[in-house]
Amino acid sequence: MSPVDVWVGSWRPHRPRGPIAAMYNSPGPTYALPGATGMNNHDPRMLKGPAFSFGTRHREFQSNCSPGPGYLVPSNITRVGLDGTPAYSVYGRRRDIKPFQTPGPGSYSPENAAKTTFHSAPAFSLSARTKLFRNDQTPGPAAYMLPPVIGPKVVDKTAAPNISLSGRSAIGSFHEDLRKTPGPGTYHVVNSCVYKHKAPQYSITGRNLMPGDTTMKPGPGAHHPEMVAFTGIKAPSFSFGIRHSEYIAPIIVDAAD
Repeated sequence: MSPVDVWVGSWRPHRPRGPIAAMYNSPGPTYALPGATGMNNHDPRMLKGPAFSFGTRHREFQSNCSPGPGYLVPSNITRVGLDGTPAYSVYGRRRDIKPFQTPGPGSYSPENAAKTTFHSAPAFSLSARTKLFRNDQTPGPAAYMLPPVIGPKVVDKTAAPNISLSGRSAIGSFHEDLRKTPGPGTYHVVNSCVYKHKAPQYSITGRNLMPGDTTMKPGPGAHHPEMVAFTGIKAPSFSFGIRHSEYIAPIIVDAAD
């Protein structure tokens, strides 16, 4: 907008206070209706059906949950509580009361009270050496190092420029071992197909065998056409059954003497 243009109306370009629908291709945050299923955050405009839940599983009773025949009820217990008969018991013997230990005349030391009751001069004593004396690493006179007065590292004086001779380089010198120079096989040549047009490539595929069936097939001798009788007319045939049952035990007769 050129500076000569004049604003029309009260609207001016400004930064939006929050996201608006025009900033999204999809409904986005403008579509935030509550759900119509479930119990939490249900749409109040929709009808909510009854909801049921499963109760918890009760603890299984064990075989030894009752007191059993070992539960002996005392004789003084009735159906309404104790029968009211007074009961007495014998207490143990109490310990004897120890007499008070009164201090005697020898328990007091009045000579030690002179510093408290009378004026006394100050007294000092030398304390013992502490246990940390051996671990106290106090620096000695040789521990301090003053800066040098000559050279470039002088603190309070101006130093002149100093030049040092560098060591002999191993590259390009007369004692350089030229046998350690990499050969032609050390470098990797980039394939020309990477930065040029790639020519078509062809390859010969492997020989494919025709699919066949390798299952076992019956030969001419495996068939018996003479035993087939359901294709023609067959005369009735009968057979004799057995005289006795197969499950009857035979009679055992003692042999003649």
